[in-house]
Amino acid sequence: MRVDFLGLEAFLSVAHWGSFNRAAGHLNLSQTALSHRLRKLEDDLGVKLLSRTTRRLALTSAGLDLLPTAQRLVSELTASLDGLRAGGRARQERLAIGCLPTIAKHHLPRILREFEAGLPGVAVRVFDNSASEIVERVLAGDAEFGITIVSTNRWDLEITPLLKEPFVLVCAADHALAGHASVAWPMLEGVPLIRISQQTGNRFLIDDALGNRRELMNWQYEVQHVGTALGMVQAGVGLTVVPRLGIDLTDEPGLAAVTLRNPGIVRSLGIVARRGHPLSPAAEALAAIVHGHLRKLDRAIRE
Repeated sequence: MRVDFLGLEAFLSVAHWGSFNRAAGHLNLSQTALSHRLRKLEDDLGVKLLSRTTRRLALTSAGLDLLPTAQRLVSELTASLDGLRAGGRARQERLAIGCLPTIAKHHLPRILREFEAGLPGVAVRVFDNSASEIVERVLAGDAEFGITIVSTNRWDLEITPLLKEPFVLVCAADHALAGHASVAWPMLEGVPLIRISQQTGNRFLIDDALGNRRELMNWQYEVQHVGTALGMVQAGVGLTVVPRLGIDLTDEPGLAAVTLRNPGIVRSLGIVARRGHPLSPAAEALAAIVHGHLRKLDRAIRE
């Protein structure tokens, strides 16, 4: 026989309040509806649970026997449902994304402030990894989407290109090249250069664009992160090449960014997500804000 939890709830309320009127008010029911639930429970069990006269309301012996069991069943069900609700809220209030470190440092904070204003209280985990690591995180389901270098050769990803970003030469503000409108790669031959690790997507784009010419460059230093390279430039160790959005000259005193040509190198940034896996509502909201910010940055770069 199925368990009549509505009937048990009505029974426990009457037993607690000792009054049909007060029990009905507590459950937000009419006395008629409350009586119907109790009568149905008694009919299902085949016993009388309450003894009621015009003066007195009491539990029968069957009602007294049922009381502790009913209390335990309803208490356990309530705790179980509360746990499920809490788990559901926790899942809804957390999301994880991947983001290139260059974007995470200078632009993600503004994006997250706007997101927090619209959906306060949502916890966001950021995997600020390389382009290849972000793709792995997204495909594994660790991140709902990634803000990264995008290409069109992935069948398993939904790819939304949003921004074309050039690479620039970064040098000290008092360096001889800092005053140039642009610098051609041949002008850098013999100059100490700092390059980023081969594990990054930026390194691949630079090497691919230069072809054999990369062997003519004096790659004297190699580091793992753009921030390290910029610190070395500030110290006068050498020059480096980074994506334009990877440097904020207002936060990096004493540095200059100069356009590169012959060849000019550009990377395409956007959002990647697993094909066939819809984003959660919170992730959709955050992705929309990312979309708007990157589009604005794209217009600013082209202007």
